[in-house]
Amino acid sequence: MSLPLWSLLFILESIYCWWIIGYGGARWIEGWKSFFMIEWFALDWTAEQIRLYVLIIWCFSVIWFIVGVIKPELRFYY
Repeated sequence: MSLPLWSLLFILESIYCWWIIGYGGARWIEGWKSFFMIEWFALDWTAEQIRLYVLIIWCFSVIWFIVGVIKPELRFYY
């Protein structure tokens, strides 16, 4: 995967996480919509739980993005 595509995917994921964590996205997807936007196990989570989960996943994504920039052979292909 090329660096521009790798960066674009990370930027898109970061925008999604930013919306959920800081701009009310967690309240909007709370309930049955979380099945499609997060995963099946988030069906009965509150907005605060969804925000925490997305924050943790985003932190791991930042680390993986940095690793992918440093070692391009570790980037995966879709």
